[in-house]
Formats: sequence, C-alpha cells, structure tokens
Amino acid sequence: EVQLQASGGGLVQAGGSLRLSCAGSGFTSDEYAMGWFRQAPGKEREGISCIARDNVDTYYRDSIKGRFIISRDDASNTMYLQMNNLKPGDTAVYYCATVAAFSQATCIGGPFWGQGTQVTVSS
Repeated sequence: EVQLQASGGGLVQAGGSLRLSCAGSGFTSDEYAMGWFRQAPGKEREGISCIARDNVDTYYRDSIKGRFIISRDDASNTMYLQMNNLKPGDTAVYYCATVAAFSQATCIGGPFWGQGTQVTVSS
C-alpha cells in the first residue's frame, strides 16, 4: 500500500524559511515521479514543484522559481521542499503526491496523495 506522510508546515514571518518533508512507503523511489502541490483558501489546488524518477529533471511553478528547491533522498524514500523567502501569498495547505504527468510546463499529481500540511506566512 502506497502511503505518503507530509510534515514540516507551520507559521512563519514573511522572508522566513521552512522545509517540508514527505516520507513515502509501499513503493520505491524509482517507481514514481513525485511532487508538491498546494491549495490556498478559495483557490484550486496547483502543482508547484515536481521531481522526476531520476532526480534530475524538475519542474517549478513560476511563482516559486528561485525561492523553493525540491529534492529527494532515495535511501529514505523522502522528498523535501526547501522554501525560502516565503511570502504571504505562499499561505496554503501543502500536499505531496506521486505524479501522473510531468513536463517542463506542468505537473499533475496522482494517483497517491499524502495528507496536507498547513503553511501560514504572516506579513
């Protein structure tokens, strides 16, 4: 059974940093591309960053380019999202997921999702 456990959210001031983690089980890291998604209040969930199975190709949404870094540790089957220079607009529930489709232009999650972790950025 594939399981994903996201953690690391919290309350931070604008300009601060957080690192999200997503611990995976029930699969090996070379089976799925992985990604981070977020949903702000009143908005649709959006893919913000994905990483390919080879850990080489990545996708970043324009709004987070240069501030967030995605990575993955194959040994522990854990994916990370280092978030720097956080802005109030980054406030959302963040989800990790396996990736159903992935290119330089988009990242679509599924079929497996973790529970969300809340990130709140105060101004």
